[in-house]
Amino acid sequence: MEKFDHLVVLMLENRSFDNVFATLYPKSAAFDGLDGTESNPWHKPDGTVASVPVWSDTGMPPEDALMPDPDPGELFHDMTMQIFGLDGDPRAPATMSGFVDNYMRQPPADRPYDPRQVMHHFTAEQLPVMSQLAQAFGVSDRWFASAPCETWPNRFFAHCGTSGGWVNNGREGFPHRYPRLLPTIFRRLGRHRKSWKIYFHDVPQAAALVELWPSIPTRFRLFEDFLADCAAGTLPSYSFIEPRYYPDLSLQSPPNDMHPPHNVVPGEQLVADTYNSLRQGPRWERTLFVITFDEHGGCYDHVPPPRAVPPGPPYSAGFSFDRYGVRVPTVVISPYVPAGSIIRPPAPRPGEPATPFDHTSLIATLQRRFGLGPPMTPRVASAPDLAAALSLERPDNPGPQQIEASRAERDDQRKLARQRFNHHQETLRHPAMRLPTLLAQGAGHAHLAARRAGRR
Repeated sequence: MEKFDHLVVLMLENRSFDNVFATLYPKSAAFDGLDGTESNPWHKPDGTVASVPVWSDTGMPPEDALMPDPDPGELFHDMTMQIFGLDGDPRAPATMSGFVDNYMRQPPADRPYDPRQVMHHFTAEQLPVMSQLAQAFGVSDRWFASAPCETWPNRFFAHCGTSGGWVNNGREGFPHRYPRLLPTIFRRLGRHRKSWKIYFHDVPQAAALVELWPSIPTRFRLFEDFLADCAAGTLPSYSFIEPRYYPDLSLQSPPNDMHPPHNVVPGEQLVADTYNSLRQGPRWERTLFVITFDEHGGCYDHVPPPRAVPPGPPYSAGFSFDRYGVRVPTVVISPYVPAGSIIRPPAPRPGEPATPFDHTSLIATLQRRFGLGPPMTPRVASAPDLAAALSLERPDNPGPQQIEASRAERDDQRKLARQRFNHHQETLRHPAMRLPTLLAQGAGHAHLAARRAGRR
């Protein structure tokens, strides 16, 4: 764990492992992808049942970059059906057979639902940035979302080791029954004199955590500041990067979070920009960079989530968080990671199953690397860290000097602005988020302006 001084995490939105990396390598015991025979049933309203197989396209037709469109279901009950089938009984074995049925039972949208959309997956050629980095360093096919829940609970697991008991983003409860006084890994870092920053584009979701409010003026910075910190060699011990969640009409910038149905190509560009800045910075050999997604967003994955250690109460929604969410794509990047690695956590003893990675593995990695005291929650205590991924004795894998993203047709920003908000966007717009968001945006822009003027 002494092989890095800077952990950088870029957390994107709502893609499953199979959606992004299904065919990165041939399916085998060493790589748990797709072989093309997987399918889901569709129980139609007329009583018939159709089989909907997994599929992909050649090239990158514009509509493929937006799939699935409309957005799949992400609520707790949606994910229960996706994982356990049409009946959605969590007492039964997980079958991963309810993705199509759940998608076709979503509320009416501005366009028809096509059952094939949630069974689509990208190819390595369609996502060249993610795929090149996964092959140049390592990809984990054993990283699960922390809970079978939507964005906010999973992001809070990444920051706090728990969601505080809530399973949805919903305004009727989580996270707007303030104060949300969940202890965070950021406070632990500060108490042990380790630096941290949250870099964002438009609205930092992490600002919902009240414990972080006093730090917003000094620790929340725009993504442009991240690029500058990379170049200057002044990255903090922990950097957490949030993507752009909304279209920016003034900058003609689309969302780059990869949340369906947002175009995946701007997300690829964000990944490339982040990697290139780190790779060309003076602290590259001492940096560990993790790209992951908060949850699967209703996109098909074939691997059932295993049981999980509960994080501890409260369990206000009646769910004890004793199982993980669906697998999410995760790339682990460092000069100490061998090229072509398939990263899995080590088994505690020969013949015993390993505890999979989840978002609390980020906290576990920080705690064990920097000596941040006892585990924050029982889930963090059980989480494997990333030490095993850094298996080279020396930083002998510098990786590509530069990664180039593919180009896509420019999105119509005004059309994007008229799209129906997803649950995450709706929750970010809640009045309870206005003050911390305005404070973060004001501090971020002021610091960037002063930096450009040469005062910092």
